[in-house]
Amino acid sequence: MAEKNMPYYEFYSKARWDNWISQIKEAGFSLEDEEKAEKSAMIFVNMADDVILSCLKVAARFEKGATDAEGALDILGTIQDIVLEEVPPISEDADIMIMSVQDSLNCSMAAFEAYFLEDYDKKADIKKLIKEAGAAEVAEDMDTAFMIIANVGAMVIGGEPFDEEYLTILPEESIVAEWLDGIDSIAAAMVGSDSYKNFDEVDDEKD
Repeated sequence: MAEKNMPYYEFYSKARWDNWISQIKEAGFSLEDEEKAEKSAMIFVNMADDVILSCLKVAARFEKGATDAEGALDILGTIQDIVLEEVPPISEDADIMIMSVQDSLNCSMAAFEAYFLEDYDKKADIKKLIKEAGAAEVAEDMDTAFMIIANVGAMVIGGEPFDEEYLTILPEESIVAEWLDGIDSIAAAMVGSDSYKNFDEVDDEKD
């Protein structure tokens, strides 16, 4: 029982992702041009936020009982297949940024997966978890660090507050900090607006 008589809704599409990639190409992103880099960097932020919003819509359907964990994971898997697919090279700087976005999204979607499966510690201390993830990265145990940050994300999706102070716990130039940025994006989207909970599911209904 993946769906409960809900109309078809396209939560995310390849065309949508490709549109972001096209915008990146047109922007001519370059780290050497500080002014241009600052302007076009927002494309990457908005690109990631767009995916996060789609995942939150899946969570909203799940929370309303309109789909079960199996159905939610199926939709999430479709989104993952689109946004984690290798992107053909654009330029060295753009490629680095795209891979950074994908790394962050990968952990964020692992958080949604843990949330749907209820496979996370709901009572853990987020600050302590982040420190443990940082220690795991130092020990080069990236699998453990990844799962810890996914646990943090699942807690946030479940309603646990995310303090901006958490972002200062880790060094900025770290992979775990990159993953944590994705969790911060989830928290920001949830606090910014709850319109994703009441989206019109018939907009993209198939004939």
